[in-house]
Amino acid sequence: MNIHHYDCIVVGGGHAGVEAALASSRMGLKTLMVVINIETIGQMSCNPAIGGVGKGQLVKEIDALGGEMARAADKTAIQFRQLNTSRGQAVRSSRCQSDRMGYKLYMRRVVEHQKNLDVRQDKVAEVLVKDGRVRGIKTGIGTEIYSQAVILAPGTFLKGRLHIGLTTFAGGRIGEPASDRLAQNLKDLGLETLSFKTGTPPRLDGRTIDFKKLESQFPDKNPVPFSFSTKKINQKLIPCHIAHTNEKTHEIIRANLNRSAMYSGVIKSTGVRYCPSIEDKIVRFSDKKSHQVFLEPEGIDTFEYYPNGISTSLPFDVQEQLVHSIKGLESARIIRPGYAIEHGVVVPTELYHSLETKKIQNLFLAGQINGTTGYEEAASQGIMAGINAALKIKGKDPFILERHQSYIGVLIDDLTTKGTDEPYRMFTSRVEYRLIVREDNADKRLSGYGYEFGLIEKRDYSKICRKYAAAEKEIEHLKKTYVSPSKSLDAVLGKINSSPLKRSMTLSDILKRPGVTYDMIAPFDGKLKKLPATVIDQVEYEIKYEGFIQRQLKDVQRFKSIENIKIPPDFDYSRVSGLSTEIRQKLKKFSPLSLGQANRISGVTPAAISILMIYLRKKVPSAEAR
Repeated sequence: MNIHHYDCIVVGGGHAGVEAALASSRMGLKTLMVVINIETIGQMSCNPAIGGVGKGQLVKEIDALGGEMARAADKTAIQFRQLNTSRGQAVRSSRCQSDRMGYKLYMRRVVEHQKNLDVRQDKVAEVLVKDGRVRGIKTGIGTEIYSQAVILAPGTFLKGRLHIGLTTFAGGRIGEPASDRLAQNLKDLGLETLSFKTGTPPRLDGRTIDFKKLESQFPDKNPVPFSFSTKKINQKLIPCHIAHTNEKTHEIIRANLNRSAMYSGVIKSTGVRYCPSIEDKIVRFSDKKSHQVFLEPEGIDTFEYYPNGISTSLPFDVQEQLVHSIKGLESARIIRPGYAIEHGVVVPTELYHSLETKKIQNLFLAGQINGTTGYEEAASQGIMAGINAALKIKGKDPFILERHQSYIGVLIDDLTTKGTDEPYRMFTSRVEYRLIVREDNADKRLSGYGYEFGLIEKRDYSKICRKYAAAEKEIEHLKKTYVSPSKSLDAVLGKINSSPLKRSMTLSDILKRPGVTYDMIAPFDGKLKKLPATVIDQVEYEIKYEGFIQRQLKDVQRFKSIENIKIPPDFDYSRVSGLSTEIRQKLKKFSPLSLGQANRISGVTPAAISILMIYLRKKVPSAEAR
């Protein structure tokens, strides 16, 4: 029997697995990535897009930590769009269409050229554990590979079941096998599991689509890259198109619900509430006469299109009928059928915030195995699991991002503290401190950590530091520089219906006015500067939102008053009088590491938090973090 040794083994080569393996190897660990099929490393299993509302922020944060997703998106994008541009900067999100094949090839090339990282095509059957600690893995052909840490990132392969109509078969993706033995192994190891559902629409042949009947959605003229290291997007960008379902479409679906895997009772798992199948939309929103369908190109060198909005588990003949009922798709040919997939999930409250399991030391989980949906959520967990596995092996404290520091912090805190009873998707509305953790300042917030861990080069980190030093210097200058009323300034303000100056004002106060930009006030400075656009953006955001930002920073300080009260991992809640049996049981089950985490557990009352706070301050001197 062959025996191999690694510092860290990553199981899975999807978005979570790629980021985990790259982070681990870049931090100096001899790392092995085990995948069922090497050809699918970095595969975009569902829609050919990166980012979106709440998700664009995650991609920027992955980049700021030294991850790869943003760079891959920039290199392979075929369309860029900034979402929510009519709203405040706090909720603006980036999204791009990617060339599916190009993205996958980019990621495989990066993985294969990464120092300290080996790739092996095999199927993992077991996680080897001894005395509550990971020892390695056992593959389907019986090979044992030992390691100090294991990161599981199996995506939808864990006991995956595919559904097309009433036909059901095993698989992690269509045409690829499921990981049934590994799913059973995790149950045998004592991890609590459940099942979630996701799905995908049929793929269409673009040569058979009548685009003249559809609305075009063109890319932004000046695309904003995802990665802070990308200077400019130079490749060819192409449009998407918008179609709509109609009453005929809905009639076809209603008439065949008994043949849908979901509505016939074949599927019993919980699906994605925020990205429902077309069957689910028709049933849940029965009063709606039409639903949008975004026709997204799969790439530059393919005719394949992804009709975002008609994910389905209906039989193939019904899929053809519903597609042909849509204007512009009357003659569209289906290249691949849509399908639903049920897959195994480990209850995420089984994890610490480091993404290490509570029951098995040095076993980390990342991605859809933790109950999330989406490439960006998976990649976020992947890089955090990779970092924390490396830190654990090096004997260092775990890297935990707080809710006020990042979207990633909110994502992981929500999962590990509250759990989820449906596939979890990130939204801006989940983030309390949106003005502090914007897309544009992710590098300021997180690149210091990336540099500390060796994931960001010194020259790149120095460039980020210089950018924010220049912005801070200019902000201070604008706050100290007064301008007097003048006809030329009044003329500029008048063009945007802003009232003329009645007295001398600082340039920063003028910039705070709605509609006023830095370029408008720069000529009146007396010291015209040619600052980079990225610096000007930071100057504008920080000045315009200063009052709101200061209020959120005060909220953060109030939040820290309980968040910083630590709870020992082995704390005995039975010693605290006044807590109900139910609350004691919940606290014992979730094992919160701080009073803030305990406060976010469903069912733990404010009164219980007060009792616990008093007890900790009196009886546990080390509880108050300084």
